[in-house]
Amino acid sequence: MTPPLFIAMRFIGYRKRAILLSLTGVILGVAFYICAQAQTQGFERFFIKGALGTSGAIVIENRFQSLHTDILTRTAPGILTLGHEKPRKFYEGITDPERLMRAVRDFSNVAGCAPVLEGNAALATDFRQEVFRVQGIDLDLHLKTSALREQIVSGSIEDFQVKPAGLILGFGIADKMRTHVGQDVGLIGPDGEHRTFRVCALFQTGNLFIDEKYGYIHLKAAQSLLQRPFGVSHLMVKLRDPARAPALAAHFERLFQHRSRSWQDRERGSLQVFKLIGVSAAITVSTIILLAGFGIFNILTLMVMDKVREIAVLRSMGYRRRDISAIFLWQGFLVALMGSLLGCLLGAVLTYGISQIPVDIKGFLTTKRFLVHWSATDYLAATVIAFVAIFLASYFPARRAARLAPVDILRGSGQ
Repeated sequence: MTPPLFIAMRFIGYRKRAILLSLTGVILGVAFYICAQAQTQGFERFFIKGALGTSGAIVIENRFQSLHTDILTRTAPGILTLGHEKPRKFYEGITDPERLMRAVRDFSNVAGCAPVLEGNAALATDFRQEVFRVQGIDLDLHLKTSALREQIVSGSIEDFQVKPAGLILGFGIADKMRTHVGQDVGLIGPDGEHRTFRVCALFQTGNLFIDEKYGYIHLKAAQSLLQRPFGVSHLMVKLRDPARAPALAAHFERLFQHRSRSWQDRERGSLQVFKLIGVSAAITVSTIILLAGFGIFNILTLMVMDKVREIAVLRSMGYRRRDISAIFLWQGFLVALMGSLLGCLLGAVLTYGISQIPVDIKGFLTTKRFLVHWSATDYLAATVIAFVAIFLASYFPARRAARLAPVDILRGSGQ
């Protein structure tokens, strides 16, 4: 233990109550920061998991043809420049999904690919009629590409598999239509014909929009219902590394001449909301740590004023300016260290406790408990904020102490 550290520990005991108050502020600030970020990221991860499990990392849809057009544009007074526009002409759907799926599967990052035929249909029961989005799927391929099996909350995938006229409904629309597993319902397509389907299972993604608006039937049944015997609406692609989806989607678009959208592009608006909430929570909670830093600043400033004679004695004993400065910086370091360690511990306890609280959230997301995400980055960020705030709070009093002139102090003419 160095002499400045030893003296710093002795000085800390000089104002125990004030130091403990500031230490408590650091502990609470770090803990609340960790807890707030864990909740925000928990709901964000839950949303992303639902998006990936329902629509895949990439959706490949309408074919397009680039149309090259030469146009004259005025770039400056009297100057015309020949430019090239590339508008696109889109053709709905994918006409040869098998060939396109074979090409997509050749990419090493692709873990699965499944065709989907999607359209509007009316769900008819004895209670009412409701227009919803019906998706025709190849069940075997869909289970390899999506999280449908894990999303089933009632009924059986196997029952759906053996029934050509089977139907899997979102939990939200089933509840709205007062429909249950095993019930026969009617689906009415664009031709107005009433077709009978058996509800084999209910799924719940946690995203209320999907759960209230979507249902699945077999691909061949969808081709008949939607009057589209050939092709599909889109392909959903599962990736081993979903973070690389934007680059791969852009490559697919150039290579296959089909519009390709990554999950980051499809969900950009929702993801920006989550990021904004996270930043707002971080700024708000960080103010607690900053206030604790101001407390440390005041404590050390008063301590410098009270300990001027002791500082003068230390200087006369051979302590250099940087040694005096180190005494006060060490005090700040010890407060930051203890505050960060205890704050991280309290943050972990709070995060675990909140994750066990039962709730019944039914809105943008649907869940029965608070969602949290455990991330070492949050603990590191909280610790860094605490150390930076306390260092800045300690630096100026330490600098002032180092500048005190020992001769003037001992003569009674210094501060």
